[in-house]
Amino acid sequence: MRVTIAGAGAVGRSIAAELLENGHEVLLIDIDPKAIKIDTVPRAEWLLADACEISSLDEAALADCHVVVAASGDDKVNLVVSLLAKTEYGVPRVVARINHPKNEWLFNESWGVDVAVSTPRLLSALVEEAVSVGDLVRLMTFRQGQANLVELTLPEDAPVVGQRAGSVPWPTDTALVAILREGRVLVPTADDPLEAGDELMFVASQEVEEELAQLLSAHRSIH
Repeated sequence: MRVTIAGAGAVGRSIAAELLENGHEVLLIDIDPKAIKIDTVPRAEWLLADACEISSLDEAALADCHVVVAASGDDKVNLVVSLLAKTEYGVPRVVARINHPKNEWLFNESWGVDVAVSTPRLLSALVEEAVSVGDLVRLMTFRQGQANLVELTLPEDAPVVGQRAGSVPWPTDTALVAILREGRVLVPTADDPLEAGDELMFVASQEVEEELAQLLSAHRSIH
């Protein structure tokens, strides 16, 4: 898979190194000559250019990319890169970094973003996930902001404890995608029983999160 990363700072370079380890082709683009540190990720391709310019993206052969990651420290740049990648080059998947939570509402399909990752939100969600039992925690927002990856750790008094996953009346537009139990990741089947202490991972539309929280826990709260 070919991936172009706009923004060769610490975040972009870290993503590039991880993708290269997994066997992907990676191109890093940055307008700042000081960010071009080829020795830090020697197996990547590098391009000193403005990722907000069509000519730069033509040079990067963005039309041949499977994924574009807008990973700069500037939200305006990340939005422009995302929009150009999707509308001008038809890149199948665009992932964008959100630097400032107040801009989160912009990172949706209108700007070409398939997946938006807010580091502050993710960090706070992981803190809440580590200490919260019975509360629904949002971990990530997907396309158009209409679906979220959410997590809940089942408390002992949860009404669904002991029920089979397939017998629970999950809300519309909700999918139970994984159960984390005693260090194992389980792909749920209809016959799997739900146990106290299970970490349940869902992809759910934002509109049904409150209903899902009420179904799973007496706390009935979302973070």
